[in-house]
Amino acid sequence: MGILSGNPQDEPMHYGEVFGAWSAVLTGKSMIAAYQTLLNHTGDGDLRKLIQEAIEQCKQDTESIENLLKENGVGLPPSPPERPTADLESIPAGARFMDNEIAAKMSADVAAGLVSASTMIGQAIREDIATLFGSIHTKKAAFGAKLLRLNKEKGWLVPPPLHLANVEKE
Repeated sequence: MGILSGNPQDEPMHYGEVFGAWSAVLTGKSMIAAYQTLLNHTGDGDLRKLIQEAIEQCKQDTESIENLLKENGVGLPPSPPERPTADLESIPAGARFMDNEIAAKMSADVAAGLVSASTMIGQAIREDIATLFGSIHTKKAAFGAKLLRLNKEKGWLVPPPLHLANVEKE
């Protein structure tokens, strides 16, 4: 038996695991508050459902990571307050986020979350931590696919310039 080859929960977390998990909780709590606010700005019903799904998934993931930190004696970052519900029509048009802007922001958040989860998987030496972030990564990838589909269906997707120089002309 080598070092750290027993029960992963009995092994100490290394500093990278602690910092990555703590940062994930801080980011998750911030995203929950941001998405609760963006929900007030959303007029599209399909996008509204995806935002609510993102909030619930983020709450579950954050709770799982918080439990890991608590079990290892790591202090938790502060939680922002729950955001109140507002009437969409009471938000002035110039101050309101548009649905396509919200979808684009969420797409960028999913991409960043995938990178962060992958980083944690790669740097973890505890199998339970790698597995936890592997599960989070899988759920984020599935959610990203739903969001991509919605962006395409609604015409909100803004693709980069297409490289057509090597396409044969018909």
